[in-house]
Amino acid sequence: MASGKICVVVVSGTLERLQMAAMVASVAAVSGQDVLVFLSMNALTYFVKGNTLKAPHEGEMGGLIASKKVPEFKTLFEQAVELGDAKIYPCSMAMDILGVEQEGLEGYLENATGLTKFLHDANDGQIWTF
Repeated sequence: MASGKICVVVVSGTLERLQMAAMVASVAAVSGQDVLVFLSMNALTYFVKGNTLKAPHEGEMGGLIASKKVPEFKTLFEQAVELGDAKIYPCSMAMDILGVEQEGLEGYLENATGLTKFLHDANDGQIWTF
């Protein structure tokens, strides 16, 4: 795979979109690409420690993902960090809205950042949104 930077903005809280974002991030990361992920809006809540809510699915594929025991999106994001050195940033504004501190998020997430900083860091890469 060609080298480059893949920047993934995740705002949806639906299973299919979270799953696809995680697949893009993990495959790109283990293929040697620089990967930056920005978690905001409805996506961030799934990365709060202790959250056991299941992401709702939009359609048939989401139901199949759940029934076929596909690796969970959180597992794929964590593998992107561990196996490919991806960087996953929680949105500081969404954290404020949710009332969550950095310590309340999954340990593999980077320190919170704002959208302005993320877009600056992403300016020379492909930006994918989910």
